[in-house]
Amino acid sequence: MEFGDVHAGAAGVLIGGGEPGPVYFDVGSGPNVPSTTHWTAYDGRSRRPRAEALRAVCACGWRGAAEYPLDWAAIGYRPLYEADVDLGGALADWTAHLSVVRDRAVTLPEPLAALLVEVTEQLTATAAATPLAALRAVGVLERVAACVGREAVGAVGDDGMSAEAVATALGTTRSKAVVLLLTAQDRHQSW
Repeated sequence: MEFGDVHAGAAGVLIGGGEPGPVYFDVGSGPNVPSTTHWTAYDGRSRRPRAEALRAVCACGWRGAAEYPLDWAAIGYRPLYEADVDLGGALADWTAHLSVVRDRAVTLPEPLAALLVEVTEQLTATAAATPLAALRAVGVLERVAACVGREAVGAVGDDGMSAEAVATALGTTRSKAVVLLLTAQDRHQSW
């Protein structure tokens, strides 16, 4: 939740040392052909490619260096989603990547971090008890965030900070940082 979908992690598939394209599922005729890149789809069944190894991947583009070979002798002919594949190494690699991102990001002042945790807990409890009150609170928070965001963007712009530096400080990608900056300032400016 800290970095949103920018740093969503997954187990990535390797075949021949590279990442294959998506697996498509033949569901008959029609313009829409479902596809996926989920690691369990690369099991060699139904003419799909067979994964040789897994590695950690992140939505930001980061790829783990370690490769975790799949033991097809142990897996046999079972679908990968039924096999007992250990994803611990890939998960640990992705978690280490998030630690690096977190360490490079600007640190929130402790009172603010504690307050954000408390607000999250209160909103979650309120959503369960009185969902309309939670929605009202979310609206208030969005307006507060927009107002404070415009002020912060003005200060960042005055400092002459590059979009790359902003992205690193926020723990996001350059493109997401630019969108955040432009959205917050509510007017176009070149970064």
